[in-house]
Amino acid sequence: MTSISTLDRCTELLKTLVSFDTTSRESNLGLIEFVRDHLLSLGIRSRLSYDVHSKKANLFATFGDMPERGIVLCGHTDVVPVDGQNWDTDPFKAHFANGKIFGRGAVDMKGFIAASLSMLPAFMASDLKQPLHLAFTYDEEVGCIGVQTLIKDLQSANIRPAGCFVGEPTRMQVMTGHKGMRVTRCKLRGLEAHSSMVPEAVNAIEYAARLIEKIRTLSTELRAQGPFDSVFKIAHTTLQTGLIHGGSAPNIVAKDCEFVFDCRTLPQSNSDELINKIKAYAEELKEEMRKVHASSDITFETIANAAPLATLDDAPITYLGTALARNNRLGRVSFATDGGWLHQAGIPCVVVGPGDIEVAHKPNEFIEISQLEECLGFLDRLRERMTEQVLLP
Repeated sequence: MTSISTLDRCTELLKTLVSFDTTSRESNLGLIEFVRDHLLSLGIRSRLSYDVHSKKANLFATFGDMPERGIVLCGHTDVVPVDGQNWDTDPFKAHFANGKIFGRGAVDMKGFIAASLSMLPAFMASDLKQPLHLAFTYDEEVGCIGVQTLIKDLQSANIRPAGCFVGEPTRMQVMTGHKGMRVTRCKLRGLEAHSSMVPEAVNAIEYAARLIEKIRTLSTELRAQGPFDSVFKIAHTTLQTGLIHGGSAPNIVAKDCEFVFDCRTLPQSNSDELINKIKAYAEELKEEMRKVHASSDITFETIANAAPLATLDDAPITYLGTALARNNRLGRVSFATDGGWLHQAGIPCVVVGPGDIEVAHKPNEFIEISQLEECLGFLDRLRERMTEQVLLP
């Protein structure tokens, strides 16, 4: 059983973590430096790996100096915006009511980070047989960007963890996989003219519309023909266009247009193949456009790319996760996580954490205190087993 003092420590830490506005467009350094200093007060040093502007950082810390490879508890520090949402309380001031803690990031996923930090005194008082790592990343919400910097830093330091629990909200059920997420911006440049002179112009909006229809057609084909994976709620790969902007006035043929589309691929699918089909069609359109205006162009830019995750049901990290969760039910989540890139880097992962994803990203986001208790129990059982043997060689 987890002591009340550990739960109190967890809720106090969560209160502090929520108070940092770590919306992805902002810096996360305030939170990261708080965690770094908190760990240092316990005698644990941290590695920080920064983004190119040194305005954001990942934190990686290790407890235990034995030679065995360690087990990682991973969480992202950034949160989604609250703009335009109708909150009943201040989203960056934790509010306790009815057995819940309300606040932006409470469930996604500062609750798991708080639980991990609050258990450190218990881990430190135990005779562990392999190291415990903490990995807290930046910019997960905008494309799992920070974790890629973290991986490079770990590789440069020759740190090779044995496995990882990614603490996204799953109500403490072990999830072995998720789809990949790739977000692409497409820009079209045509030739403007007075709207009475259409044949002498190249309408960027109209060519964008044809590309968008191609994307929709591909998505419809995937829905009908697969491949399929029935473990997912949406059992096939999807594409959709989420943003578009173009033109300057109704009586001017549009010179410029850009749109952003999203591809969610099954682990067994390949987003490159789909993007290449779209680019091939764009080349056909470009030839047509350049017959009117030689400088017409269509370009593509990847603005987010999260790798899919597919961990085997009989993998050691899966067995360990279900044993600690005391629940053999396995599933896959619909959202992307840092686990995809970690797994590709040779660190086996499952996703398991407190709270419900259904309340994430919404106004009045919350985590139940009972879910934090379940998470603390999971971590305490991990601690106990780590004193008995090397769990993941």
